[in-house]
Amino acid sequence: MNSVTQTKNLSNAGGNTRSRLREGTLLFRYLAEINLIFGAWYLSWRITHSINFDALWLAIPLLLAEIYSYFGGVMFVVGLWRPIVRQVKSLDKLTPPMSRADLPTVDVFITCYNEPPEMVEQTAKAALAIDYPPTKLRVYVLDDGNSPAIRAMSEKLSIADLQKPLLQQEAAQIDAERSSLVKRLQELEELAPDTQEAEEWLQAISPTQDTRLETKFLQRLQQLILLLHPTHPSISDRLSTERQFLEDAIYQKEIELVELNRLRYIARPKPPGIPHHAKAGNINYALFYGDTAGDFILTLDADHIPKPQFLKRVLPYFFTYNVFIGKYERNRVAFVQTPQDFYNLPADDPFGHQAHLFYGPLQQGKDGMNAAFYTGTNAVIRRDALIGVGLQYFSDEFAKNEKRLDEFELVGGVSSNSITEDMNTAMRLHAAGWKSVYHNELLAEGLAPDDLSSTLKQRLRWAQGTIQVFIRENPLTKPGLTFWQRLHYFKTMYSYFSGFATVVFIACPIIYFFTGVIPVKTYGPDFALHFFPAFILNRLTLMAATWGIPAREIWRSEQYAIALFPLLIQAVWSVFTGQPIKFQVTPKQRQSGVYLRLIMPQIVIFTLTILGILWSLYRFATGTLNYPLVHLLNSAWAVYNLSLLWIVIRAATWQPRLSK
Repeated sequence: MNSVTQTKNLSNAGGNTRSRLREGTLLFRYLAEINLIFGAWYLSWRITHSINFDALWLAIPLLLAEIYSYFGGVMFVVGLWRPIVRQVKSLDKLTPPMSRADLPTVDVFITCYNEPPEMVEQTAKAALAIDYPPTKLRVYVLDDGNSPAIRAMSEKLSIADLQKPLLQQEAAQIDAERSSLVKRLQELEELAPDTQEAEEWLQAISPTQDTRLETKFLQRLQQLILLLHPTHPSISDRLSTERQFLEDAIYQKEIELVELNRLRYIARPKPPGIPHHAKAGNINYALFYGDTAGDFILTLDADHIPKPQFLKRVLPYFFTYNVFIGKYERNRVAFVQTPQDFYNLPADDPFGHQAHLFYGPLQQGKDGMNAAFYTGTNAVIRRDALIGVGLQYFSDEFAKNEKRLDEFELVGGVSSNSITEDMNTAMRLHAAGWKSVYHNELLAEGLAPDDLSSTLKQRLRWAQGTIQVFIRENPLTKPGLTFWQRLHYFKTMYSYFSGFATVVFIACPIIYFFTGVIPVKTYGPDFALHFFPAFILNRLTLMAATWGIPAREIWRSEQYAIALFPLLIQAVWSVFTGQPIKFQVTPKQRQSGVYLRLIMPQIVIFTLTILGILWSLYRFATGTLNYPLVHLLNSAWAVYNLSLLWIVIRAATWQPRLSK
């Protein structure tokens, strides 16, 4: 790749969008190349010189875990090879400007399921406050729980919205335009009785004939003659056409008045005996049966509050100015994803919810290869792209099983093939040739789970859904995806198998402490020469990749990547054994309690590791310890493991501070 070409700013004809490489990318590339070389050098030494053949039952699993980790690192590096930072002009600052008449219509879908009405109301109010023409914006509360409280709240909020000065002003303008049209229609109707007489006079009169007409009839005649048009053979024909035009225009204005009701409530029926497909089915029902028709759809979870400038900052990506015809045209961008962030995180975030690594370098790296992920909320999707691709997949399913016709309204848009419907939908759009954009600007904030139970439910759903996609629509064999898109999707799926490697890494020191069995036959200078340069370069590469993100947040991500190994193993096992998997909505309110029972495997490992270190210290103190250096290295390894596992124990016992 030519780095000069990649760092060159790209723009459309009006200079409305630009992109550049993320700062520090070139340094990251140099370090990454050296890191991969030293990593491969270390692995080759491990394979050829360090396997303990007297303990193959442990040596082989450790080697496989290291190989797994190395290839995960390779994909991590490649995925970050071209992270791009996008800049865009707001919708009202485009050059040349886009006329109000050309602005697309937008539907805001707020998906909810048994959340408190106050939470949904807060999101709906913010959605109604988005800075966008009111006649072009609709907000839909998609209540999958069919809650009477949510329905009542929506109706109340809808009435309050209609009483806003902005809506009243818009209604007054539309009503004035309607009144003007009605007045014109009435004037036209007054001319109708004179039509036949005027036509007879025009046919009978001679051009030189001196005709004396009554003043009133002359005025009527002049008005009727003005209605004549070359395409109409008679005044009555022209009169009929003009009447039809005015009636249609009046009806359209009446529709516009009705459409000022911007907040609407949709609760889909859930007949027993057929799958409902959770969030995907909720959105798809609104697409096909909810009387929604916006050109674009902004999807929001019930707790994610959008900022007023959301649409102005995102919609420009969907248009390209055509200099040859002098207007904006819609391009091939299917969706624009923006970051997720949360306004309820504790100061030190014990649950690891901060995601500036994913909603930063990782998404920017995907964006640089047209593989940005759709994550279900805080994103705008093009309706025709979503429905077109969804219907194609539905037709394929229907060809295999005609009984699926009963599910049409639930599966024809967003993918229902996995409980991570968002990632699967993005992959289908990419495979169909559509493009994606990641816009790295915080435009909405939500609520993060603030207890371990809810956090584990959320992480388990992500893991199970991602593995489901891997089994059902493997990106490595899926037609339509580019090589880089395959890599990005596979890399995400690959990472959820890490639980098995983690078990090996954390078990090796414990086994050595109590049995003396060692998977590597030498821990001497030869090991140090190969391991430590690779390890140090690995850390330097990670620092370069995550530059600008707080070190505490990166460390928290590493902790949870290791500490949740039982959950990752459970996810793999449940999918591959065909266990029924249901979409579980993440609770939006704190579930009080202490959750040590949920992390018993981590507690057992943590306890055994501490006992192993204490046992080594005891043997050292009593002079019965063989190979002190090997014990020291394993103790350092064990302490590192403890520091990784500690966070989940702390999260299980964490309680919010009581306000004074």
